[in-house]
Amino acid sequence: MQTTGITFPAEWYPQSAVQLTWPHEDTDWAPILDEVTACFVEIAREIMKREKLLIVCQSEEDVRNQLGEVDEERVRFVEMPTNDTWARDHGGISVFDTFGPTVYDFVFNGWGMKFPAGKDNQITRNLFHEGIFADRIQPANMAPFVLEGGSIESDGQGTLMTTAECLLSLNRNEYMQREEIENHLKDIFGLSRILWIENGFLVGDDTDSHVDTLARFCREDTIAYIQCTDESDVHYDELQAMEEEIKAFRQLNGEPYKLIALPMADEVIWEGERLPATYANFLIINGAVLLPCYNSPKDEIARKALQEAFPDREIVGINCLSLIKQHGSLHCVTMQYPEGFIE
Repeated sequence: MQTTGITFPAEWYPQSAVQLTWPHEDTDWAPILDEVTACFVEIAREIMKREKLLIVCQSEEDVRNQLGEVDEERVRFVEMPTNDTWARDHGGISVFDTFGPTVYDFVFNGWGMKFPAGKDNQITRNLFHEGIFADRIQPANMAPFVLEGGSIESDGQGTLMTTAECLLSLNRNEYMQREEIENHLKDIFGLSRILWIENGFLVGDDTDSHVDTLARFCREDTIAYIQCTDESDVHYDELQAMEEEIKAFRQLNGEPYKLIALPMADEVIWEGERLPATYANFLIINGAVLLPCYNSPKDEIARKALQEAFPDREIVGINCLSLIKQHGSLHCVTMQYPEGFIE
């Protein structure tokens, strides 16, 4: 139940478009640019089959050459400078306010000032200046509050799920105490409660344990989460503790959540480091779920698990081995906008 006239829609709410911020040679992707571009092209094509695609890029001509023929009704290009590609975290966050549909523009500071982010922090306001959003959509400057889309999960009914590791970390909003952060989130998103996950992490993750790498709402009554059953895996203790936390969560009606266990991805090592491969980093779009895959037999296990969670949607696997080389995955490079936000 909402506490105000604000609704923070769930990801499965009907969408008008998904944003991708395209990689280029001036990003950290430069050494593997061709490899990661192929992944972006695959994601882009799957989105365009079902809804509009908003592409933020340095060169429309270059991206058009990479995409090939496209349905012009399904794609919008906007050229602007960018630092990187993580649209989930620098993208605008959409809400339905009593004053009308609104895009919140939070501060993005490179996951607690770990990486340069000045250009990416300007993207949402630049999109408004370019007239990308429908006329009735209002921008809201949420500075100085720092918040990344990957750090929060909404069920669309007033419950938000997040991780304490991220939201309470240094170099984000350390001037605020936990209770202040919780109250602020409740106020701006119209929440009745917040489910705090205290445990869980992935080796190689730069985000301080974004919830979208660990646990996700699939419906109001269903949570998918990463389950680790290998006692020799470095993640075992933390993910076992996280699983117990999630089992203890209750819906607003007092019932336990239906839980969908996703397998812990097989270890992927690149340049001597373990990468943060995760099946929780899927994207829900109109009629489908895009599932990150890693050339592993576990890909099919994850696909079947998600099909149980989303019986009415097609589960589309996309090879994301290139994305995790920069420590993110599929959900991390996308941001959806609800129906009516982009025309």
